[in-house]
Amino acid sequence: MSRADKKFLKVSGLTKSFGTGDTKQDVLKGIDFTVAKGEFCVLLGPSGSGKSTLLNILGGIDSADKGEILIAGDKLSAMNEKGLTNYRRKHLGYVFQMYNLIPNLNVKENIETGAYLSDSPLDIDELLKTLGLYEHRHKLPNQLSGGQQQRVSIGRAIVKNPDLLLCDEPTGALDYTTSKEILQLIEEINQKYGNTIIMVTHNEAIKLMADHVIKLRDGKIRHDDMNTKKITAAELEW
Repeated sequence: MSRADKKFLKVSGLTKSFGTGDTKQDVLKGIDFTVAKGEFCVLLGPSGSGKSTLLNILGGIDSADKGEILIAGDKLSAMNEKGLTNYRRKHLGYVFQMYNLIPNLNVKENIETGAYLSDSPLDIDELLKTLGLYEHRHKLPNQLSGGQQQRVSIGRAIVKNPDLLLCDEPTGALDYTTSKEILQLIEEINQKYGNTIIMVTHNEAIKLMADHVIKLRDGKIRHDDMNTKKITAAELEW
């Protein structure tokens, strides 16, 4: 099956601004791209390029001023608030830079909060083993390292078995070694479960492990390329 036949996400003419009059700031200035099913796509750009705003619009957290987003043939703009809530619950996983774990729930219980939102969640014990957290499943977040907490955050997002996993600078608060471990985990999840992944980052090195690289600057796409020399997360250096 060709990449065109597997087209899963289509973004057309997307614009977004904040403020009015003299304070108006155009953040997205006509964004167009497609992502295939199961693809690992990196949105790359410096701070202020619009990449996090774009991710929030894809996640139904924010809305565009103009343009269209189609996911598996469904228009986000045609969804009412209930439809958007259902979309986020059933089809979307979101991993933030900060972990946002529930402090009085243990590792397994934090992940279970994601499972409750799905009609067909992944097996939690199997996922805990994939995450390298099975032996830590009864610990509270404050008993974990930063990398372990981010693994829990990823587990909570992926346990729903979402069609689309959005990652907003998931290694931004982590050291080099832990960052590489998290990237290897995301790579493994993409390969094992086949979720479409879109990751926002300013780290140029991460593009080398992606299938698809979209570079943004000043609210516009400057490059939209398929990676023909993909390497593994373990091989990354920066």
